[in-house]
Amino acid sequence: MPVSPILKDFLGGTPEASRGEAVKKVWAYIKLHNLQVCICKKQIICDQKLKTLFSDKETVGFMEVSGLLSKHFVKIG
Repeated sequence: MPVSPILKDFLGGTPEASRGEAVKKVWAYIKLHNLQVCICKKQIICDQKLKTLFSDKETVGFMEVSGLLSKHFVKIG
């Protein structure tokens, strides 16, 4: 599916991605940069790159990631 310019930048310039691919890359980024709260791995601390992707939220919950990414998929037709 086509993605928003913000998600495109996050994905390294890829103009299209499946939802599964996007979620997988976001989680890889979160783990690479140690953005999960140590005590509760279900809470994510947003750095500037994730704030851009997640509407300037300081933190997001594990279950929110997929929903917050949904708005970045461009509907065709």
